[in-house]
Amino acid sequence: MKLKIQKEAIQNALQSIQGIVDKKTTMPILSHFLLKVNKSASLMATDLDIALKGPLKADILEQGGLCIPARKLFEIAREVEGDLLLESQDNNWLKVTSGKSTFKLMGLPEEDFPALPEVSKSEALHIKADTLKDMIEKTIYATGESDTRYTLNGLLLHFMPKKKNIELKVVGTDGHRLSVISLELEGKISEEKKLILPKKAAIELKKLIEGSSETIEVYLDKNHIFFSMDHIILTSRLIEGTYPNYEQVVPKNNEKKVAIEKIAFLKALRRTSIMSRERTNAVRFDLEAGKITLISMNPDIGEAREEIAAQYKGDAISIGYNARYVLDILQAMDGETVSMELQEPLSPTLLLSPENKGYTCVVMPMRT
Repeated sequence: MKLKIQKEAIQNALQSIQGIVDKKTTMPILSHFLLKVNKSASLMATDLDIALKGPLKADILEQGGLCIPARKLFEIAREVEGDLLLESQDNNWLKVTSGKSTFKLMGLPEEDFPALPEVSKSEALHIKADTLKDMIEKTIYATGESDTRYTLNGLLLHFMPKKKNIELKVVGTDGHRLSVISLELEGKISEEKKLILPKKAAIELKKLIEGSSETIEVYLDKNHIFFSMDHIILTSRLIEGTYPNYEQVVPKNNEKKVAIEKIAFLKALRRTSIMSRERTNAVRFDLEAGKITLISMNPDIGEAREEIAAQYKGDAISIGYNARYVLDILQAMDGETVSMELQEPLSPTLLLSPENKGYTCVVMPMRT
């Protein structure tokens, strides 16, 4: 195997797999990527749950294949100043030459690389890259980190067949907050599907489609989901298990409704949360006609209090929230205003924005 690659091309390709290659693995092969050279060059990386396969623009001098340490070659590509010549040698060694710099890396044989799942093309959907990225950003912050409730450690992709198209709902929840965004997609599916995409796969997908406005092809099968764009395929194993009934969590018929200017609310809540306890991030919201008073108290440090204007005409009520949860929602929302809808101090609170059609957020209050 022998090929010449521009510094920028190899650097960008290796950057895209750094989050996938497993650096702390007990299987050395998973910290490597497979460079395969035939008439063209391609690279593959996997941690056995997520896999990325994509083309690599290069001048092919000799064909072959080798598993190469992903982190080390990325560091080399980042530091050298010219194009790179990659040449495989006996016993799986790789010689890397750039200008007057020469490196030798110990590789692994191509045969050791795990087989990637075959793309199932039985049911294909199409979605714009920037739309999918927006859906991920508006939900991923709400996903869980728990080892016990593992189904919450990913995004639910809920596909529902309609007469002429498909409704997709993307859902994130950790049991304390919930975010749901829905969209109509072109395409057809045979039946309703609920798939749980791991959080790590969603993060890698978001990085991959950053800045693109291309259409992504999405293929579904029983255990995997495939995202294809510009000859690059990202494959992810799905999380097994049953996702909670998220529709039951969304409160209906809320009597108390508050409308607030979003940026003023965001800044005031950030300032007030400075004095909250680090473990709980608790901030109390005192709602009165025409205003909200935000209050945080920490016996060891002090307290903070701030008043902001709000459109509210109901009875006075005090309700506590984890400020970080509310801030995450406000940062994800577009538009200039946000509304809070609630019933009682300990009932779930709905957060909506007129500029975010199809976007619903719920946050559970805290005892204050």
